[in-house]
Amino acid sequence: MSQSTLTPPPVLLIRPTRGLAALNLRDLWVYRELIYFMTWRDLLVRYKQTVLGILWAVLQPVLQMVVFTLLFNKMAGLSAEGFPYPIFNFTAVLPWNLFAHALNVAGRSLVTNRNMLTKIYFPRVIIPLASILASVVDFLIGSVVLVALMIYYHLQPTAHYTIQITPAMLTLPLFFLLAFVSTLGVSLWLSALNVIYRDVGHVIPFLTQIWMFITPVVYSSREVSAQWRVIYALNPMVGVVDGFRWAILGTQPPGDTVWVSAIVALVVLITGLFYFRRMERGFADEI
Repeated sequence: MSQSTLTPPPVLLIRPTRGLAALNLRDLWVYRELIYFMTWRDLLVRYKQTVLGILWAVLQPVLQMVVFTLLFNKMAGLSAEGFPYPIFNFTAVLPWNLFAHALNVAGRSLVTNRNMLTKIYFPRVIIPLASILASVVDFLIGSVVLVALMIYYHLQPTAHYTIQITPAMLTLPLFFLLAFVSTLGVSLWLSALNVIYRDVGHVIPFLTQIWMFITPVVYSSREVSAQWRVIYALNPMVGVVDGFRWAILGTQPPGDTVWVSAIVALVVLITGLFYFRRMERGFADEI
């Protein structure tokens, strides 16, 4: 057989993935068991050798509610849109603690787990994701207190002391999703930056403290002038807190501001994913 009649070998052309395919989000499903075990590990480590254990997930937001009620309602005289201030505040403290605690833990998670980064391969995004999911467990436990407050203040009075599900309450999963997206997006940025600039780890506690006061946790967003509310809603947690209060208490609907917060949260998440993936290759060297 002559050389000219031979079939040329197939050519394999390798190109870098682009767009959303470059994020390899499918790996999260492939490594789903690792996500579960890392989340469970974070919970065990958090409450290891503690007297109260998981009860801290209840005690912390309750103590915050009491202190905020004394300082900002009794002493400062801040209004609560006609609702009892403790539950008005608690409906904001609950999602805020999810955001703030997850930011503090997930922002440092890559540095904390440096041994794993340098020894084995797995999608690095699992590390901050597991830290956030552990904070979600605390959020769910703390929600029991919210149900108890609703019954105590007779916000949903029924004959058998049960909670009546209103149409607004059906939107709660959407506002929880907004809180989760906001938390994950900011955490991806901070965790990746903290690998390169360790100053970020020191900035995170200060950042969450300042962030709380530009979020309507201890006050109503109605205190903000109408002409500034769109700019105010660039903080994605504004839409989360206003949404929670509207869905649970029946305050004034958040209006267009929630869409502003949702768009900002989505942009932060997408850009955070791309930035995290771009920096991921050098984590093992930088750590």
